[in-house]
Amino acid sequence: MKLSTALLAAMLASASAFAPLSPTSARVDLSSMDACVSKAEILKSPDTTEMGKIWDPCGLADFGSDETLAWFRHSEIKHGRIVSSIFVGWSAVAAGIHLPGELAHDLAFGDVPSKGLDAWAAVPGWGKAQLLLFAGLIEFHDELFFSKRGTHYLKGGVPGKNMVPGLYDPLGLSKNKSPDQLARGRDSEIKNGRLAMIGFMGLYCQALIPGSVPLQPDC
Repeated sequence: MKLSTALLAAMLASASAFAPLSPTSARVDLSSMDACVSKAEILKSPDTTEMGKIWDPCGLADFGSDETLAWFRHSEIKHGRIVSSIFVGWSAVAAGIHLPGELAHDLAFGDVPSKGLDAWAAVPGWGKAQLLLFAGLIEFHDELFFSKRGTHYLKGGVPGKNMVPGLYDPLGLSKNKSPDQLARGRDSEIKNGRLAMIGFMGLYCQALIPGSVPLQPDC
């Protein structure tokens, strides 16, 4: 339950998410820029086919400076990736798909409950601590490598770009893609991440308050 609350807080922190990264900015050499990517550039993408306009009812895109919006976008993409993984894991456990072996001493993966919050509650405290520590190390090294190996996203770099070696696209599938293809892929990732956040909230609310999500089975 504690992680669920933390995840909910993290998603609320990325609510600015619906204010978008520019495909145009992905096509220029951002490493040559000293200033942060402008709000106008960030808000150019992804496209607004679904809503017809940028969906930002709270006006978060106008809150703060260019750096603030770049940080919002970077957080949005990261949280979208995290929640996408959570949604897949939650669905797999609910479907009865388990890894072989033991999650912890005397706790086989096959004995983990099939409902998401119950499954998390079954993880021993030290296991939860390891997961959070691992996430913290990734975050720390991402910021470190952004500063040491490229242009930081607050100083002209691309928000959302992963800088931890081997963590994202370890097979190098995007290595030979053109700037236009990378920009389209980034737009798709942002939109899919938003859908994953909405999907996770549906799962979370249904698990917390049965019957709160119409047509949603117990999970």
